[in-house]
Amino acid sequence: METIEARSLGRQYGQRWALTDCTLDVPAGTVTGLVGPNGAGKTTLLNLVTGMLKPTTGSIRVLGGTPASGRDQLRKVGYVAQETPVYAGLSVADHLKMGQHMNARWDAGLAAGRIAQLGLDPRQKAGRLSGGQRAQLALTLAVARRPELLILDEPVASLDPLARREFLASLAETVAASDMSVVMSSHLVSDLERVCDYLIVLVASRVQVAGPVDDLLAAHRLLTGAGGAGSDHAEAVPAGCEVITRTRTPGQTTLLVRGDVPGSDPAWAVTRPGLEDIVLAYMGRADNRAGDGAVALEGIR
Repeated sequence: METIEARSLGRQYGQRWALTDCTLDVPAGTVTGLVGPNGAGKTTLLNLVTGMLKPTTGSIRVLGGTPASGRDQLRKVGYVAQETPVYAGLSVADHLKMGQHMNARWDAGLAAGRIAQLGLDPRQKAGRLSGGQRAQLALTLAVARRPELLILDEPVASLDPLARREFLASLAETVAASDMSVVMSSHLVSDLERVCDYLIVLVASRVQVAGPVDDLLAAHRLLTGAGGAGSDHAEAVPAGCEVITRTRTPGQTTLLVRGDVPGSDPAWAVTRPGLEDIVLAYMGRADNRAGDGAVALEGIR
């Protein structure tokens, strides 16, 4: 079963489309990174996944059911919003008591163990915790519900680099000890690269590319050759390659391509791109082309 199945999914606000023609199959058991610039539609997609929004067009199924369609469906999904909301006047222990009272599948041992491991004082009021500690408390409340799918909407956006690293390390440990799937949005590729094995690039309300991180890295290459703007060589693309982006300087042309690259072509030096190279390339192409729809790696959908 797929964690998320979306078909031609769209959401409109007045005259503006926040999400357009989104078709996705996100495998179960993955930690999925949803990356894109601010305003790309990431939060809209996540709100459709949780059922807080209804589609304007298309359809979406989450864990085999309609989002927020009933108590059982709601129990399957945990959610941490960007503001990592907690109640300032309640202590850490109060939050855990409330979580246990409100959730039938609450894992008190998991919650207490995480709080102890994090070194949080159960008597401390949430309003006196640091930003990183509040984020960890919100994550604890979400995972102790034992969801099948955990949604994280830019949970580390406001944290300093050390707090971000600690949060992501804690998330990775929690996921490794459970069977849940995770979808985490961010505009910081370096954060996603640490924990994610599946990636969705969303720009200007459209999915630009989606697939397993290893497949994305394997399917793309950087080609560098002599000759810049105006040269014949700058236009000589190896057969079977799709050019994602082309960068020219007076003496050099660099291509990011998708497809099979001949290993013996002396005209090009071939290197492997990093994940950030790939993400930025699709984001740049989307800006230039205003988004012509998603590019799926072969065999994913």
